[in-house]
Order: sequence, then C-alpha cells, then structure tokens
Amino acid sequence: MNKVLDWLDSLLIQNSFQREVRRWFRDKGDSTLRLDYPLDAESIVLDVGGYKGDFTALIHEKFNCRVFVFEPVSVFYHICKKRFAGNTKIIVLNYGLSNVDEISQIHIAEESSSFYKRNSKTSEEIAQLRNCATVFKELGIEKVDLMKINIEGGEYNLVKKLIDSDLIEKIKYLQIQFHNFVENSEQKRQNLRFKLTRTHIEMWNYEFVWESWRLKSI
Repeated sequence: MNKVLDWLDSLLIQNSFQREVRRWFRDKGDSTLRLDYPLDAESIVLDVGGYKGDFTALIHEKFNCRVFVFEPVSVFYHICKKRFAGNTKIIVLNYGLSNVDEISQIHIAEESSSFYKRNSKTSEEIAQLRNCATVFKELGIEKVDLMKINIEGGEYNLVKKLIDSDLIEKIKYLQIQFHNFVENSEQKRQNLRFKLTRTHIEMWNYEFVWESWRLKSI
C-alpha cells in the first residue's frame, strides 16, 4: 500500500509540474517575465548558473547593466568568456555559488548539469563551489539589483545561506528555479519561501519552474 501511495504522490507532483510548465510557456515567461525588472545601466545582476550566457546576453542587451556570470562547468565557462570577450560590463567566473567552499564532481548534461543529480549517461568533471558570503566580499558587492538562480538542485543550499547570512537583504529582485528532483523538495521549497516572506514579496510564481521575489523595502 505504501508503494502505491508513493506512486500516486509522485504522479500528482509530476502532473502539477507539467501544468506549470505549460502555463509558463503559454504566458511566454522566458521572453516577458524573466526580463521584466526596473533595471538600468548602473544595475548589478548576478547570473548564477550562467550556462552558455543566454540570459546574460538578453538582460544586458535590454538594460546595459553590469553582470557577474557564475558558471562552474569548464566548457560553458569558456563559451561565456568567448561570447562576452571585450565587454567590460560582463564578468565571467569559473565557479558556482553555494553555502560553503567545496570542490566536487559535477555531472555534465547541457543546461541540466548538476552537482546534485547523478546520471550514468553523463560525463563528469571536478568543479568549484564558493561560499556566497565570501564571494560578495571579494567582489565588493554591496547591493544586487537582480539575482537569477538556476543551479539544478544547489538553489536550496544557496538561498538558505543568503537568508541566514542576511545577504538576502542586499538583493532587490530574486529570480529562482527550484528543482523537484531533490529529496524533500516540496518541504524544503516551502520552508525557504516562508523565510523569504520576511524580507521579500512574491511577484509571480510558476511552481518548480520559475518564481520571482521583490525586496519589501524598495
């Protein structure tokens, strides 16, 4: 009976996720909501999980803002470095952000590359994660106008660290993709969302697809 209940729960979660994905694409969220922020040429954007730099390219083209791109996978890091070579407003860094400094295996699967999701069909490499508090200090980041996070399971540790260290109060707009393959993802996401309500207001939400939060004090 327990196996049947677990299967039913899994089916309900998957169906709910698919509905949210369809709703996201129906609303053309990638070309509308994800770029709809009050930024300008003085704004600082953190692209955490830069992949090949598509989001950075779009947000920079629209606002001419300064962007820090964090990409731990070497092949994608080099793609970004080449893509933005000569653009002094875009800084590409070959590490990811997390709650601790760590060297670990990352499983490479294009935009789904992850430190947390193993797949026997994917290749692997050793990559670096850095404590976000240390990185903010090193880079002299005192405020962030927009922080986009898409790091395939690592978002739970990172967002928790941002909240616990009070760095969250430096971030005006937060755009997150939570992933449901992480163990207890429903509960972990809800816990973080509850904590975010202390400092931020939800702008829009497509469950386990994308969601956005605005700092209350702005």
